[in-house]
Amino acid sequence: MTLITSKSQSIAATPLVAHCPALFLAAPASGQGKTTITAALARYHKDLGRNVRVFKMGPDYLDPQILEQASGQPVTQLDLWMAGTEYCRHQFYLAAQTADLILVEGAMGLFDGEPSSADLASTFNIPVALVMDVKGMAQTAAAVALGLANFRDDVEFYGLVANNCGTQRHAQLISDALDGRMPLLANLAKDPEISLPERHLGLVQAHEVRDELEQRFNLGKAWLGDQAICDLPPAVAFASQDIAPPAKLLAGTKIGIARDAAFSFIYSANTGLLEAMGAQITYFSPLNDAHLPPVDSLWFAGGYPELHAKKLSENSSMLEDIREFNAHNKPILAECGGFLYCLEDLTDLDEITHPMAGILEGQGTMRGKRGCQGMQAAMLPEGEVRAHAHHRSRSQNTPEPIAHGKRQRHPAPGEAIYRQQGLTASYLHLFFPSNPEVVAKLFTKQTQG
Repeated sequence: MTLITSKSQSIAATPLVAHCPALFLAAPASGQGKTTITAALARYHKDLGRNVRVFKMGPDYLDPQILEQASGQPVTQLDLWMAGTEYCRHQFYLAAQTADLILVEGAMGLFDGEPSSADLASTFNIPVALVMDVKGMAQTAAAVALGLANFRDDVEFYGLVANNCGTQRHAQLISDALDGRMPLLANLAKDPEISLPERHLGLVQAHEVRDELEQRFNLGKAWLGDQAICDLPPAVAFASQDIAPPAKLLAGTKIGIARDAAFSFIYSANTGLLEAMGAQITYFSPLNDAHLPPVDSLWFAGGYPELHAKKLSENSSMLEDIREFNAHNKPILAECGGFLYCLEDLTDLDEITHPMAGILEGQGTMRGKRGCQGMQAAMLPEGEVRAHAHHRSRSQNTPEPIAHGKRQRHPAPGEAIYRQQGLTASYLHLFFPSNPEVVAKLFTKQTQG
């Protein structure tokens, strides 16, 4: 990493620039092996003693856990709509000052979504390595790769990573069809011992399979071998972005955050903002702790309460503390899995119903593979907060919502938002830095009914 400053640092309008090798791993569709390859590449460079910073495109909680373990560094989610261009620019610049390599894992297909992975790569001039599952095709893989490379002229392509490539002859057919118009960075044989474990909302959480992941990272590093994908990519210039520090709107406020195997979908950007606004954070476990910590407000983030519903329901002292906390009209924010926990009961994937906290009327039921996902803005009485939804459950018999999410690209009402006493609850996962002032009000008594 090389840091280059402007010639006249006294001119505030002239940004500083940090140069760092960077690569954006994208694909023509989901399920092509992006996370597996990004994790293997991160571990490859980490084991060479390099400081590797990985970013994940889009509102994802599970992939970043995997990538954080692989790289040994915090992983930040980036999205031009949810977080904003200035926030993304600032995060890249901060990372580039100390990193030896920046990797970005895309979301869905390269051009899917508004904004897409291509938009993020183009905005910051990061070259794209196209990860493609080439099983069942040869020359056609080259045609698809070259078609994607020529779809827009503002996206720089670094090369193709041919995943699930059967033989060296298979790789040669693809390379010949590329005909020098795009490098073949790697051909990777299918290996189930390297693929990352999954469950109904995506990848398994890293802390559940830590030792297994270590084995897969090491196998993945060998899987990459010494192919061109392992070479350091070109350096990218990342400009600085002035972002004013948030006001100390939560100075002295003690916030209890539920964090355990049932509640773990927590953006580091969210907790970082709470602390920057002066909050004192205490983590607690609804699964394992008998009582709430002494705090002023609570945050129940998303996660997998359905996998731990029996144990959650049997922790009666914790449930009683939460009911008492709510009875005193203290602020509570509950998102997705946290929202389900606040309902009267939850029916798990085995169709067994378990009593929950009951501080909001209604029942939650898991829906197997059917669900809802997408970007939405939480249209709260206090103001708008960017957010997203991703769940495979439904709620019923709930009270009248105070508002709904506003879908990014569809006129239909989004997720319902509920408020009773100090509780604000919804399926929506909020991105706090999109509106710090509103978020501060959610954790104090400055909410509107």
